[in-house]
Amino acid sequence: MASFGKRRFSDRASGPATLVAEGCTIAGTFSGANDVLVSGTVVGDSQLEGVVTIARSGVWRGALTARHVIISGSVEGDIVANGRIEISASARISGTVTGDKIAVAEGAVIDGEMRITGRDGARSTFSEKRVEDDVTPIEKAS
Repeated sequence: MASFGKRRFSDRASGPATLVAEGCTIAGTFSGANDVLVSGTVVGDSQLEGVVTIARSGVWRGALTARHVIISGSVEGDIVANGRIEISASARISGTVTGDKIAVAEGAVIDGEMRITGRDGARSTFSEKRVEDDVTPIEKAS
């Protein structure tokens, strides 16, 4: 994940991700260095060093802490990323969202605060390449 450009994290994931499949529920504390893809349900807190992706069918209930986070599903709890957070139009979040940079697509629902910790302030964009995500790229400026 050396180059950031305008490509999304999911376009350049390194190595296989840990998968929580649709219909599966995992409860407990999640920790590790790999990427995680959640299509099912996770109930618990995390301390992850990779990219966490919550798919449209994915649900996370608890504190989600990771390097980078991509959300298309729902999160009930606080999200903290040391890097970037991408929130797609289908995302539903209840909790505080904290990250170095945060990109939010039109249509996303966030019930809580957003805190940007990066020195660039509240300026963040991403270019959506997928038609099926039904996401309109937007720029959030301070």
